[in-house]
Amino acid sequence: MWRHGRREHLLAHNRILAPRSLHSAFSLRTFVTEMARLLAIDYGSKRTGIAVTDPLQLIASALETVPSHEVLKFLKTYTQREPVEAFIVGLPKGLDGADTDNTARVRKFVTHLQNAFPDTPIHWHDERFTSVMALQAMIAGGSTKKDRREKGNIDKVSAAIILQSYMESNHLNRDLLD
Repeated sequence: MWRHGRREHLLAHNRILAPRSLHSAFSLRTFVTEMARLLAIDYGSKRTGIAVTDPLQLIASALETVPSHEVLKFLKTYTQREPVEAFIVGLPKGLDGADTDNTARVRKFVTHLQNAFPDTPIHWHDERFTSVMALQAMIAGGSTKKDRREKGNIDKVSAAIILQSYMESNHLNRDLLD
């Protein structure tokens, strides 16, 4: 029972099956905690919704809504605590694909984001209908009218929808290449 050592026994007992060499190179815990997250930004004129993935980049979760003039400060603080692999920024487009009133503002923000985080990739992702989908998701999730009226809640749920959509489309693209 203890032939391979206590660590291998515990890993096998918990159904984490991996080659012994993998466990000797690094622990599973180190691997999980050191993976960088993806962070989505739904930038608005007053408020900005922020969403992040879990460390394994499987699940998108709403994180916070911050005043738009404080976004870079918030991101600098967050990235000091948590590694971020890439930023995904919602690109506002009209139904016809044309720029909206907010598109220029978002592009200007992305320029500042690139200057603040020159080593972190930034990806655009279509944000059409995310506010409507966020409101529908909140209703389906049982949110109260008071919670739905809080526009900051819609902003961060919209960011989570942008991030989840980006992850799904990125996953499909990887499957097509494989």
